Amino acid sequence: MSIAKDTWRKPSFIANPLLRYGLYAAVAVYVIFTLTTLPIDWDRVSDGMRRAQRIFSGAFPPNFERSGLLIDGFLESLKIAILATVGGILLSVPLAFMAASNIAIKPVYILGRGIIIVARSFHPVIVAIIFVKAVGFGPFAGALTLVVYSIGFVAKLLAERIEEIDFGQVEAMRSVGAGFFSTLIYAVIPQIMPRLVGLGIYQLDSNLRASAVVGIVGAGGIGATLANAFGRYDYDFALAITMVIVGVILVSEAISGFIRKRIA
Repeated sequence: MSIAKDTWRKPSFIANPLLRYGLYAAVAVYVIFTLTTLPIDWDRVSDGMRRAQRIFSGAFPPNFERSGLLIDGFLESLKIAILATVGGILLSVPLAFMAASNIAIKPVYILGRGIIIVARSFHPVIVAIIFVKAVGFGPFAGALTLVVYSIGFVAKLLAERIEEIDFGQVEAMRSVGAGFFSTLIYAVIPQIMPRLVGLGIYQLDSNLRASAVVGIVGAGGIGATLANAFGRYDYDFALAITMVIVGVILVSEAISGFIRKRIA
């Protein structure tokens, strides 16, 4: 006599089959409708494929002869990333305290959250274009752009960490008559310091990547070198720059990951 074995099946995301397949059909109809209504010039797409073929054929083998430009661009990107990370963290710490609901009063909390929301609302490329128009081409515009980018990330996550602290230590400091700043220094900052260090390391790594992107619109760094190479149709040199960017990001990711594991 055989005994039927119970089998486990992963439950569906939507239990009702009618609703589930109806949703799939709606998504398929929307995708088809979007593709048929978008103003896509297929002749231009075909020409673009041929241009892409010329670009890739001209990019190999990569040209590393102008290594001086590569090194200068990379060092400029590194300086931009370090300056922006330090400046962003220095501004993010007070903003994080302003945006923590368990520390700041309501008007200050709203102001802090508003600044963070504004900093997070725009892509770094858009911010870079604004700063390039304001202060001109060069690394200063890139550093200002990445400061804003750092604030939007570090201040938000740090504020959330402040809201998760053990408030018993704060109450203990207050019970012995400690002032507001003394309470922050001795009861709050020690609890958030590991998160702050981790966020700083991650943001430095992120700013190094972003510096290559904002440089394309004139904000300095190796991205500007890459944009100039494409402008001169030096596709082999552009490929060399791209390979250096990828290599630097891989090394940076490995180093930052190692440091985060050591401080965890």
